[in-house]
Amino acid sequence: MVALVAPSVVLLLLLNGFPLVYAAVQSLRDGNLLQAGPYVGLDNFARAFQDPVFWRAARFTLLFTAVGVFGSWAIGLGIALLLRGSVPGARVFKVLLLLPWVVPVVVSSTSWNWLVATSSSPVPVLASALGFENVLFLADPTMAAITVCVFKVWISFPFMMLMSSAALTGVDSTVYEAARVDGASSIQQFTRITLPLIAPSTYISWILMTIFCVNDFPTIYLLTGGGPVGETTSLVVLAYRVVFQDFQTGYGVAIAFLMTAVLVVASVWLYRSIRRATV
Repeated sequence: MVALVAPSVVLLLLLNGFPLVYAAVQSLRDGNLLQAGPYVGLDNFARAFQDPVFWRAARFTLLFTAVGVFGSWAIGLGIALLLRGSVPGARVFKVLLLLPWVVPVVVSSTSWNWLVATSSSPVPVLASALGFENVLFLADPTMAAITVCVFKVWISFPFMMLMSSAALTGVDSTVYEAARVDGASSIQQFTRITLPLIAPSTYISWILMTIFCVNDFPTIYLLTGGGPVGETTSLVVLAYRVVFQDFQTGYGVAIAFLMTAVLVVASVWLYRSIRRATV
């Protein structure tokens, strides 16, 4: 039996392990896309900790991830709760609400660019009609960061809605009936029954969405390109620029490794939360 599966295991290890080892070697060298360059040890990692551009990208990645995870979760859970009852056409609503998630991000970002990119776009024109003069959604650094985060929530909440709906179907309705008999209010039922019972699924959805947000390149790059003035540059966008535009492969790969390390720590912490919730 071992001899039968050994070739597949070896092949998988080579396919997954070789790129990882090669990237690790690249992060220890000062090379480019064509040459490995001289060995520099951990200098690329030390350079990242001293680079203000790296820390600005790290701060935006944290903001983008926090808003993406908890914003999409709150909206997804809210819609799942609303559609859990006997709402006419609930299945049709769920299918329609999935559209932001299933539509290719290239199409979504193009639509959002058309909506907000210039002063003559529909949303800035509407904002001007409401008394907000010269609102630059993608040209102003603060507004660009807000717009990118809102866009991420918009394309991500359907996934959270599906996860929440699946978790809510596993909650026994008799628990709520018993709580109502005991005089529990709607808020008490939500905080003391719903949230604890769907906690394992919630933590799993947080882990997945955290990975999606941290590694999300197209959402940011297609909408703002990381601008203006680098205000919406996340770590993955920064790593791409350093490697493929500045041709500093070692430094770019080091940034990617640091990003991965933080992601692993966050995932382990959330996984332990799942285990505590299921005990």
